[in-house]
Amino acid sequence: MRIRRIFFVFVLIIFLSSCARMKYAPSGNIQTGLASWYGQDFHGKITSSKEIYNMYDMTAAHRILPFGTYVMVTNLDNGKSVFVRINDRGPFIKGRIIDLSYAAAKVIGMVGPGVVPVKIEVLKDISPKKSSQKFSVQVGAFIFKENAVELKKKLQKDYRNVYISVFNTSHQKYYRVRIKVKNSESARRTALKLSKDGYTALILEEQ
Repeated sequence: MRIRRIFFVFVLIIFLSSCARMKYAPSGNIQTGLASWYGQDFHGKITSSKEIYNMYDMTAAHRILPFGTYVMVTNLDNGKSVFVRINDRGPFIKGRIIDLSYAAAKVIGMVGPGVVPVKIEVLKDISPKKSSQKFSVQVGAFIFKENAVELKKKLQKDYRNVYISVFNTSHQKYYRVRIKVKNSESARRTALKLSKDGYTALILEEQ
């Protein structure tokens, strides 16, 4: 029983590492801040949008812009610009607003410096609208189905649209308890209420 409890806690740490106050708010069409880049260590791995990351594609990671959004990124140190598509989430370091692929970083001369000040401009005409985003709030992830069912029943007393999402890896099946929400603001309110009720919640952007 103790081993089972320890493993359950480990699973929770993996799946619920973000806080309930994770906020998806309109960012405006222009942002300024710091940009970083990522390359070989992530090449060939799955991004948050479920695409395979290719360090030679003109892509980038942003915390809140919808996947598929096109932005123009300008290096404020040298004036060079690059056109990229958002297909991943990040960076999660204070002050940084975008993570460029290696190829995009090379175009604007930031591979050497690593981190540079930039301006990013959303190209609205060819980008999806925020209303196209779909969200849910995850409250728990379990390797034992009965635990997920128990949490679902408990949540249904106070919350609507509670469901269990099954996720399979090559070694394990996980039962994730989630609440379906209408939009980003509803997700934020739900996560905040869950936090006040003593739960750990994770806002997720679904595909």
